[in-house]
Amino acid sequence: MRKTEGGTRRPCQSSALCQGRLDIRLHFEPSRRRQPSLSCSASLCSAPGRRSERGGRMKRLLRAACHVPREAGLGGVRSQAPGHGAPRRCLSGSGFNVPPSAQFVARPVGVCSMMKLPVQASAEGLDAAFVGIPLDTGTSNRPGARFGPRHIRAESVMLRRYNSSTGAAPFDSLRVADVGDVNVNLYNLPDSCRRIRERYGEIVASGCVPLSLGGDHTITYPILQAVAEKHGPVGLVHVDAHADTGDTALGERIYHGTPFRRCVEEGLLDRRRVAQIGLRGSSYAPDPYEYSREQGFRVVPAADCWLKSLVPLMEEVRKQMGDEPVYISFDIDGLDPAYAPGTGTPEIAGLTPAQALEIIQGCRGLNIVGCDLVEVAPIYDTSGNTALLGANLLFEMLCVLPKVKTV
Repeated sequence: MRKTEGGTRRPCQSSALCQGRLDIRLHFEPSRRRQPSLSCSASLCSAPGRRSERGGRMKRLLRAACHVPREAGLGGVRSQAPGHGAPRRCLSGSGFNVPPSAQFVARPVGVCSMMKLPVQASAEGLDAAFVGIPLDTGTSNRPGARFGPRHIRAESVMLRRYNSSTGAAPFDSLRVADVGDVNVNLYNLPDSCRRIRERYGEIVASGCVPLSLGGDHTITYPILQAVAEKHGPVGLVHVDAHADTGDTALGERIYHGTPFRRCVEEGLLDRRRVAQIGLRGSSYAPDPYEYSREQGFRVVPAADCWLKSLVPLMEEVRKQMGDEPVYISFDIDGLDPAYAPGTGTPEIAGLTPAQALEIIQGCRGLNIVGCDLVEVAPIYDTSGNTALLGANLLFEMLCVLPKVKTV
């Protein structure tokens, strides 16, 4: 409080200073791909100078509190407060985007992007991009996968810069960002497929590798249309409880049970280089995988994976895929519902998370041109663990992309 000429007292303009309160704000400017910068409010750092020694000391303390050390993980640069220089981008010293460290920026803080990476509208200038497709119009059982991208992003705050088990350093190797969601049409599935195909055509044409957050498995069909437009027929590592090679259901040819038959019909897949892993469950026909085998796909039922490491299997899959372009499509229901209950068509006796890691890490060295993680339906798992698992698997996919270095 300070005294006026009339003798009345009014609050000091820097009363927050005098009372020792600290007001810390986080500034996000995703459209400019800038890293959140930790700063004090302008009213504190730029408050009128007090004649009292106490006010001077407090201002110095507040300015010191605004300093973020270099090791904060904010791209290897210091963030600066308003009035003390322009905010800095989320870049490392070598120009790559880097997830912020929770040692200095609290996990619940900020815009909900994948791994809290910068958000931008275009994939131009990126080596890899996370893309959300909030679509579940093609589901045949429990809906809810439209909320998958949002929850996967939310759980991705637990992910960090390096892969400690493989030594992969994707953020020291590739320029990565979150490019938001495809604006799908929830009332028209064919139109949504058109929108996905067009958006991915732009992404792939820019030289960026898309990592997709689904959404139901219908989305893989238009994605592969765009990918094959650039790369030609691709190999496929497909992890799923279901083969997704049906023809029609209720008279419809496009839904989450038919994407890979449609891809075969359109010549999007190199059929000699397709591996389907984790298939299981009851069926409408004596041999539900007959179509896959007729096409020359490698079919690996879940029963062949029980209680064993999949490292030897992936050695064979790498030989099968060769040096040509490969796409990874991972349906979260490939895992046992004990680990991933938040999905629309769960099947018992599935793969374990450890086996999922063996499959994805076993893809290292392949010419991977795109990946997706589909069928996370968060409303059936209030713990968030299914979305957390999905976020981790997407990180593992990022870690096996070409040009990712190890440390």
